[in-house]
Amino acid sequence: MKVQEIMTSDVLTIGPEAEIRDVARIFVEHGISGLPVCGAGREILGVVSEGDILFKEQGSSRRRPVLSRFGGKESKEAEKALAVKVSEAMTTPAITVSPNRSVADAAKLMSERGINRLPVVKRDGQLVGIVTRTDLVRAFVRTDEEIRREITEDLIRRTLWIEAPETIRVDVERGAVRLQGHLETSSDASLLVRLVSRVPGVVSVETDLTWATDDMSREAARELRRTQVLASSK
Repeated sequence: MKVQEIMTSDVLTIGPEAEIRDVARIFVEHGISGLPVCGAGREILGVVSEGDILFKEQGSSRRRPVLSRFGGKESKEAEKALAVKVSEAMTTPAITVSPNRSVADAAKLMSERGINRLPVVKRDGQLVGIVTRTDLVRAFVRTDEEIRREITEDLIRRTLWIEAPETIRVDVERGAVRLQGHLETSSDASLLVRLVSRVPGVVSVETDLTWATDDMSREAARELRRTQVLASSK
């Protein structure tokens, strides 16, 4: 599943010259906690969030101009505390994601960076949507049939280009996937397992796969055999 399938395309944005009080009003009116900051061509410049605005509410100690003389975190916090316009308070550069990246990649990026939203941008930097943690959670609430169809159609047929996809049996029960069948190489089997584990909604992957040629390293082969043992023990 790609980011473009779950993102919100109709995105509220704000310009860098807008005032902080306008941002606060938009947050309250729309029940959101962050906005992409865009230029005239809808290019992404940064992101402004509740956290950026809250620096202005943390007391006079945060407002002392002397802090801005020094580099690092203190300087940035001082600037945000004194900010009047969005350009002075926003976080930049914005952490973004491509519409063609997988939902799993977006989830990993949010988790690693500790953020709640990702602007979705094209290669030219133009904003085309936004994806939030709520969107990601919603993507994982899928039926077993939806999961099975993505594995069969998107991964086996289109990504791996397996000429006879019917040779691979895919069973899904409450998000637990079991793969059975025959592949040309052991590396194909390993890649299939890794890709399936990244499909939204998949909670576990067990395999009972065979292959014609073993072309893997010893370590990779050991990991694949581990999944085979798990499957055979059920």
